Amino acid sequence: MAWVYLLVAGLLEVVWAFSMKQSHGFTRLVPSAITIVTMVASFGLLAVAMRSLPLGTAYTIWTGIGAVGAFLVGIFVLGEQVSAMRIGAAVLIVSGLVLMKMSSD
Repeated sequence: MAWVYLLVAGLLEVVWAFSMKQSHGFTRLVPSAITIVTMVASFGLLAVAMRSLPLGTAYTIWTGIGAVGAFLVGIFVLGEQVSAMRIGAAVLIVSGLVLMKMSSD
């Protein structure tokens, strides 16, 4: 169950990162509120997952899901630039996540 909590925590990290971008520096109420609520929920689920997962594994997976998810949202929702180097970097992050998962119990 810890892995499910960690996955949801990582997905919520993507939501709060996107909402933070939409808040324009916390000057817009609704995106700011979404950012804060999803941030607290993400941290809370990460904390629950860390009860049974190693710190290094949990934190790496959480930040990796957030980084790759934010990268994809940036491209597909916000129309950010796509380049071979950026895609290569995302592939390396995902590779690290897979290796981290494979190395944990």
